[in-house]
Amino acid sequence: MTILAADQIPKTPYAIIGGSSTLSLSFPEDLERDDTEVLASQLVFQTPYGPSPIFKYVQLDNKTFLTCKMHGWRPNEVKRGVASQQLFWVLQQAGVKKIYAEGGVGSVNHLLELRDLVIPHDYIDRSLRTDIDLGGSYLLVMRQPVCPTGVEALYHAAKEAVAGSDRHVFKRGVYMNTDGRHFESVAEVDAFRRDLVDMVGQSMCPEVYLAREIGACYARIDMVVNFAEGIRKEWEHKDLSDIFYKEAKTIANILLNALKETHDDQEACGCHLLRKKTLLKDEYREQ
Repeated sequence: MTILAADQIPKTPYAIIGGSSTLSLSFPEDLERDDTEVLASQLVFQTPYGPSPIFKYVQLDNKTFLTCKMHGWRPNEVKRGVASQQLFWVLQQAGVKKIYAEGGVGSVNHLLELRDLVIPHDYIDRSLRTDIDLGGSYLLVMRQPVCPTGVEALYHAAKEAVAGSDRHVFKRGVYMNTDGRHFESVAEVDAFRRDLVDMVGQSMCPEVYLAREIGACYARIDMVVNFAEGIRKEWEHKDLSDIFYKEAKTIANILLNALKETHDDQEACGCHLLRKKTLLKDEYREQ
């Protein structure tokens, strides 16, 4: 596979980061949508952190976007933190301003059912990854970690996708980020519950920080794929398999439909204003 130079990265203000809920698909080809066309695939770019994950460059009506699978992570090859740096460096070079992501989560909140859809509004980071940044000299303000306009777009697309069913869509939820790859212990989940966490997953961080660092809006939708350990009942591997394979198109269509209604203007949400210049002067950084 040819590794392309940075100046060959397509310019676009939009990106979709695929996660576990769309892993079983060839996204977006398997959706067979008339409004979607893959313009280029198998795109790998050289980055300061090594060769990037494989990207596709896609046309959606009058928009284009970049997308990659599984948050750029390649098991046994590239660790999650490095994959995130590669991924977001490419998005930075492309000029991306609006990012949608997805994933599968375990429910910590007893009210969440399997297949419920949650659009998190906040997070707690319990991962052990450190110094996952792109070297920018910024203060990253996280009082509004996810984009409110992105949340609304995902919420309305999700409500439309499950209309007429008994499935729930929530546009608020606290996401607990852990490292994995293992699931959490009963004691850990009990501590999360007492912290008023709603769900647990492994991909919102460092993505939410890196999106802020490159000045982009970030929002995500997560599907409940299991009950976290000690919550309600023990999860079964068959449930995970059924959900991942049978619900992938639902999540994929939600992402595309939300993107169709998304504009690259950031004035309404103000996310880009939450990246401030550092207060640390050059003379202090050099010491």
